[in-house]
Amino acid sequence: MTRLGVKTGIVLLALPAVLVMGLLLGSENLPLFGGDELQRAILLEIRLPRVLLGAAVGASLAVAGAALQSLLRNPLAEPYLLGVSNGAALGTMLAIVLFAGFFWAGPIMAFAGAVIATATVYRMAQSKVGMSVERLVLSGIIVTTMLSSIIVLMTTLLDATKLRSFTFWLLGDLSQATSGSYILPLVFAVLGTLVLTFNARSLNLLMLGERDAFDFGVEVSNVRLSVFACAAALVGVSVAAGGSVGYVGLIVPHLVRMTFGSDNRRVIPISAIVGAIFVVLADTVARTVIAPRELPVGAITALIGAPLFIYLLRRS
Repeated sequence: MTRLGVKTGIVLLALPAVLVMGLLLGSENLPLFGGDELQRAILLEIRLPRVLLGAAVGASLAVAGAALQSLLRNPLAEPYLLGVSNGAALGTMLAIVLFAGFFWAGPIMAFAGAVIATATVYRMAQSKVGMSVERLVLSGIIVTTMLSSIIVLMTTLLDATKLRSFTFWLLGDLSQATSGSYILPLVFAVLGTLVLTFNARSLNLLMLGERDAFDFGVEVSNVRLSVFACAAALVGVSVAAGGSVGYVGLIVPHLVRMTFGSDNRRVIPISAIVGAIFVVLADTVARTVIAPRELPVGAITALIGAPLFIYLLRRS
């Protein structure tokens, strides 16, 4: 077996191991087999939906980050840093305030917010000589800051109870997972990974430049639209379900490329698996380190992601 095959096997074995660990560890550790009725209820009704939601969120954000980095030819492109997550968060907040009784309002408006934020950053980053790292990062910071300000202003419309709940959710919160809340993010994670993997060859060519990709027969505009729409859908649904979990789309694709190479036919599906592992691990730490109290999962991912972002920025 090749070294690449061994690495892939390790990742594939790590996913079920981490999922089981996430199920068993928490403020109350559960046995792997057996247990009383209360422990089984905790396992099936609380832990299982939360772990599956965390896996779906992690896979979605990692895949979206990997695709955006390849499309924009920029290792710093990431949903959280480009304002896509904040756009989805603002859309979700508008849905909570204006359409609280409509179940589909959250995902739909989160998707719309992510699309608008993505398009805005992309247009701002363009110049007569192309797109530079500095312009992309600066555009992302400007849009993120503006959207954050709007979110803060809108919190004045919430009462004290909703404000505390929304603030915790905004930092990344998987504690509200229920038996049905993980289904939509999980379906989107699988479909999004398949769609972007289908476009992996085109993304490989786009990494050489849009003109070269066009010469090789890539429909650049169609691929760009597909990737942006798919990334926005993945981020929108993830944020609507689990809040704004930052830096997953930056950390995971970078580590995957360091380990498995830059071929998106491997990077995208493996990023989905590693992203799921990363968020489930982060959430397990978030709910056990100061148990019975919990930390936002986004705080754990940010503690890891922020130093890595600084390192990548200095290298760029």
